[in-house]
Amino acid sequence: MKKFKKIYVEITNICNLSCHFCPKSKRKLEYMKLDSFGKILREIKPFTDYIYLHVKGEPLLHPQLEEFLDLAYVYGFKVNITTNGSFIKGTGDKLLTKPALRQINFSLHSFGENPENIHKNNYLRDILFFSKKTLEKTDIIISLRLWNFNKKIKDETQKGNNEILQILEKEFKLDYKISDILNPGRGVKISDKLYLNSDYQFKWPDKDDIYEDATGFCYGMRTHTAILVDGTVVPCCLDGEGSINLGNIFNDSFNNIINSNRSKAIYSGFSEKTAVEKLCKKCQFKI
Repeated sequence: MKKFKKIYVEITNICNLSCHFCPKSKRKLEYMKLDSFGKILREIKPFTDYIYLHVKGEPLLHPQLEEFLDLAYVYGFKVNITTNGSFIKGTGDKLLTKPALRQINFSLHSFGENPENIHKNNYLRDILFFSKKTLEKTDIIISLRLWNFNKKIKDETQKGNNEILQILEKEFKLDYKISDILNPGRGVKISDKLYLNSDYQFKWPDKDDIYEDATGFCYGMRTHTAILVDGTVVPCCLDGEGSINLGNIFNDSFNNIINSNRSKAIYSGFSEKTAVEKLCKKCQFKI
C-alpha cells in the first residue's frame, strides 16, 4: 500500500468567483505548466495512485486541463476534480472522454455567493444535465456538495439549500424528501455513483488568527499532502497560502521533502494529538 491515500495538486490558483468562504489567493496567480505537472506526477507516483486537482483556484479554468488528464492517465493516476461548476457546460463533454477521471465534486454552495456572476437556474441546470449524462455514459462518480450549513444562522441558508434539494428531488424522481435524512457532516446516496454531501461551513486557517488551540488530530502528512501551483509542498489542502512550506518539488525530491525533520515532526505531533505548526494551531478543522 502506498503512503498517501491522495495528494492534492493545485494546477491553478486562479478562480472566476469570489466566495466569502474561500479567500482569494494572495500568492502570484498562475497556471501550472504541463511539463511541471509531469515532473510532479513522476515524483509522487511511488507514493499515491490518486490525485485531487484542488486547493485554491478553479481547475476547469486551466487551458490545458485535457492534456493534464491525459498525462495523468499515462502515469496511471485516478483523478478527482473539485469545481464550482460554472464552466461545466463548455468543458463537460471533453471531460467525459478522459479515462483518468474518477470523480467530480461540484460545490453547489458557490452559486449563492456570486449572484452577479451565476444565474441560479442555468447553473444548476447545466450541472444536473452534465451529471445525468455522466452517470448514463461513464463510471465517473458525481458528488454534489452543500458545505454551507451554519449552526447559528439557519433560516436564509436553509431556504436556499431547500430550493436545491427540491430541484434534485424532481430531477432524479426521488420518492422522499432529502431534507428528512440529510445531516451536515454525512452524505446521502441519491443513486448509483451520485452522492449529495453536506457539511457546516469551515474557516480557512490563518496564521494571524486570534483563535489558537494546539490540541487535536489531523490526517495531514498521514493520508494526504498537497502541492501548490508553484511546486510548494504543504501538509494539507487547507494551507492555501503555503504557510507551512515543506520544500519545493521542483527543487528537491518529493521523497526528501516528506521525510524531512519538519514533515516528520508534524506527523509525530498529531500522533500525540498535538499541533506543532503555528498554522495548525490556528486551524479549527482539527478533530
